Amino acid sequence: MGKLAERQIKKARAQGQLQGLEGEGHPLPDRSAEAQCDPAIAAGHRIMAQAAVLPEEFAVKKQMDAARKAYTSLTDPRLRKRAMADIADLEMRYNMARDARRAFLK
Repeated sequence: MGKLAERQIKKARAQGQLQGLEGEGHPLPDRSAEAQCDPAIAAGHRIMAQAAVLPEEFAVKKQMDAARKAYTSLTDPRLRKRAMADIADLEMRYNMARDARRAFLK
């Protein structure tokens, strides 16, 4: 089996099919953390990362972090109260998305 794969790699190299591929000339990405998780989940995360698609919880977390940062610069009590309500809503959405993903992966 190994010899067949080796022959196919040599054939593809000779035909130039291994040139111009994404990441050519760069070291392989560090995926040592993937050794600790399910290979199917790791593959799914890799596919989403390559497609620049994030799970909903990641996008909500970015919004939540930005809202918290903006909150620190507010001085008007009414605006601070509204911003705190927005942060609470984002926290709820984040927790729901995280819990849904965890339940799906079980």
